[in-house]
Amino acid sequence: MGFLPTTVKEVRALGWDHVDVILVTGDAYVDHPSFGAAVIGRLLEAEGLRVAVVPQPNWRDDLRDFRKLGAPRLFFGVTAGSMDSMVNHYTANKRLRSDDAYTAGGAAGFRPDRAATIYTRILKELWPHVPVVLGGIEASLRRLAHYDYWDDALRPSILVESGADIVAYGMGDVSMIEIARALRNGFNAKLLRRLKQVAFVADRAYVERLDPDHTSTLHSFEECLADRKKFAENFVRIETESNLLNPTRTIIEQTGEKFIVVNPPLPVMDAATLDRSFELPYERLPHPRYNAKGDIPAWEMIKNSVNIHRGCFGGCSFCTISAHQGKFITSRSEASVVREVERVAAMPYFKGYISDLGGPSANMYGMSGRDPEKCDACRRPSCLTPRPCPNLDNSHRRLLELYKRVRGVRGVKKAFVGSGIRYDLFSRNADGGLSSDKSEYLREVIVNHTSGRLKVAPEHTEEHILRLMRKPAWTEFERLNADFRSVCEREGLKTQLIPYFISSHPGCSEGDMRRLAEKTRRLHLHTDQVQDLTPTPMTLSSVMFYTGTDPYTGEPLYVARNQDDKRRQKSYFFSKK
Repeated sequence: MGFLPTTVKEVRALGWDHVDVILVTGDAYVDHPSFGAAVIGRLLEAEGLRVAVVPQPNWRDDLRDFRKLGAPRLFFGVTAGSMDSMVNHYTANKRLRSDDAYTAGGAAGFRPDRAATIYTRILKELWPHVPVVLGGIEASLRRLAHYDYWDDALRPSILVESGADIVAYGMGDVSMIEIARALRNGFNAKLLRRLKQVAFVADRAYVERLDPDHTSTLHSFEECLADRKKFAENFVRIETESNLLNPTRTIIEQTGEKFIVVNPPLPVMDAATLDRSFELPYERLPHPRYNAKGDIPAWEMIKNSVNIHRGCFGGCSFCTISAHQGKFITSRSEASVVREVERVAAMPYFKGYISDLGGPSANMYGMSGRDPEKCDACRRPSCLTPRPCPNLDNSHRRLLELYKRVRGVRGVKKAFVGSGIRYDLFSRNADGGLSSDKSEYLREVIVNHTSGRLKVAPEHTEEHILRLMRKPAWTEFERLNADFRSVCEREGLKTQLIPYFISSHPGCSEGDMRRLAEKTRRLHLHTDQVQDLTPTPMTLSSVMFYTGTDPYTGEPLYVARNQDDKRRQKSYFFSKK
């Protein structure tokens, strides 16, 4: 099939006299289903459109990268890349990183800060009448007013700052196709504004025509600037609406004389639609333009991995997965997963090992509510905390069957589970032991799918912090640790259980970190997998960090804001005293 074109020469080689859609991305162009620009490009190509990619354009020179292909017939699609550009550039203590995993050779400096905004402004200056559609995680999580950790301030919607025409928030598998269809015959604002899972700027007259019974009007950006409590109230309303199974309300937020309009999301994707995204004719390789420029670390890490589902119902306070991918799980069919494993096994670089058969959470595959009506009425942001929902079907049988089928693929020696597993999905009997399929699953993962280290993420040990994080009690991890050691002893294995922890989460003091160090030391745990909290837009943790309160209860919280305080908290992971 070949790569999507990236240069005038490549466009001409295809015999094209025009390009319908030009995708501008902050990442190097890797034609693989783990890279957003490749997915959207292949989906639009399957619609019969001529799609080109401009990866990592130079924004500092005469802007020739933005000019070289001319204007597309339909629109520019802009993404900062697979990571938020500010997280990509800066550590949790705001120091500039020296590398970039999404660039050839791991080199830093190939995308600007706030890349989605910078790219859009340039395109609007060069081609003011060509629509710009923003997508990807950076734009998605900045569609409304948000706290910006790097400025330590509230910023307005990215639509206001960038001048983009529309944001396709969340995963764009369906919405980007609908946007392209709406633009086939030229820009039609009325048609675009009817689409679900998009955000745009409107005037007061438009907003006043909306049905008040199906709108949720937030405090204005200016009100939030004046009162942090109002920003916290906005977050609760946004999160509640976003986590509904069948949301119907349009969210409205005023900024100056403009109004940000966020239409409700699309229905939860079905397996067939998700399968289609993963089974497009990807080359599964970096574009040849990078052949002499060094490996792309992000591709090296995932090239032998297979994603088996989308979404996460864990609702962790610091995580953007549910905010971007959604709370409800869409699982690929077993047949689709097996076909991708077969494609990976046929690649010339494959040595027999699938590095990760997982997803946002490795063991949520095939899980959903038993009674959809109860899910429809539910307002919980998490299906697991403060305790697992009794309506949740958390059987691991489908996952065990999938593992079995993958192990049978010719050429596969081992299929590892590299993603972290959610141990709070393990049901327990009255005596505290694991129920049958959970016990079987834990043994299966340890014996057949772990390359010496099994990752889990308790994140902390102290109950009041775990509650704020929306994570299970520490006693749950202690039981997992005992079960894990029991399996390893029976099987004669030296596998390690590797827990991940976070320091400086709102509510966490230095004393809490001291207690964490003591408890983990008693269990002889390796605490090298740690991170200092980076408050990212549209997460509960970022709202707590900014406001100093729990937005759901109003409870005041201690927040380690000073970089010295944050460094001291993190130091407890490595202290011997």
